[in-house]
Amino acid sequence: MPHALTIRIKKNPGGGASLSCTRVDGTVTWHRHSGAQAAFFPRHDLTHYAVETVLSTQRGFYTLVADGWDLSDFGTPSPRGKVPADADIVEAIVGFLDLERSSGTTAGVNELNAYIASRSSEQGCPNPTAITVDELQLIRRKRAELFAKWHAVRAGDTLELSFP
Repeated sequence: MPHALTIRIKKNPGGGASLSCTRVDGTVTWHRHSGAQAAFFPRHDLTHYAVETVLSTQRGFYTLVADGWDLSDFGTPSPRGKVPADADIVEAIVGFLDLERSSGTTAGVNELNAYIASRSSEQGCPNPTAITVDELQLIRRKRAELFAKWHAVRAGDTLELSFP
């Protein structure tokens, strides 16, 4: 059964940001960020969207939210415990891309796949199928498009996306 989610990222006046996710059943989970988190998390969340839509992942951040996880469930400590290992691989890819963004460097697909393999080993789960050069290029292109859309959002306005 496909997951359905409406994702809204609002650029709040004063520099904050809010993420809200409305599930197919009408329930909503949301979180507000301020300060450095408001600068980081919208791009992190958009990177999740790019990774999870390009790779058509079965389990990731947004699929877990669509399945009923609350945004607060991803905090520490989490009332749900650890993120499932297969969903944590998506987090590893997103974290890798976040590190690239913050460092201003671009790594190759071999470095990404080595990182994913290491993370899989740490989680005790089988190594997922390697990311291809084409998939990584598509993720980066989609992420750049999403970042441009986010940059164009004015304070008080919202970027809305449908998932999947």
